[in-house]
Amino acid sequence: MASFNRVILVGNLTRDIDLKYTGGGMAVTEIGLAVNDRRKNQQGEWIEETTFVDVTLWGRTAEVAGEYLSKGSPVLIEGRLKLDTWEKDGQKRSKLHVTCERMQMLSGRGEGGGGGGGGGGARRPARTGGGAGGGNSNQGNRGGGDEYGGAPAYDDDIPF
Repeated sequence: MASFNRVILVGNLTRDIDLKYTGGGMAVTEIGLAVNDRRKNQQGEWIEETTFVDVTLWGRTAEVAGEYLSKGSPVLIEGRLKLDTWEKDGQKRSKLHVTCERMQMLSGRGEGGGGGGGGGGARRPARTGGGAGGGNSNQGNRGGGDEYGGAPAYDDDIPF
């Protein structure tokens, strides 16, 4: 049976970027993303629900995020779900997070902070990740990442 693992999220960063590097020199950061949902309950009242998602960015995407994004910045993330499991104090633990394969900034430089807003204007968001000719630093270096330029195939030297 075929399977499909794709996630697309739009939300705001919950904290500033903490860019780190693996022993091999690969940039990595884990961001928190707050995704809001507004819907009506059974009584017809509007309720707000926020879901917090951890997202891991690798390579040039992580570096661009560190340079241009800060707490509150709106961003679109496309990637895949990944389940990490480990044992601590004899207890098995697990964590579901998103491994980013493409990131789209949704505001211009220095415009983080707020909650959206409108805006016509000719501003064009920056784009990183796996598009054709689009700054994918892993292009041609298949040993360091997956086919989309995302996470490398090893996790043993992650600094956090």
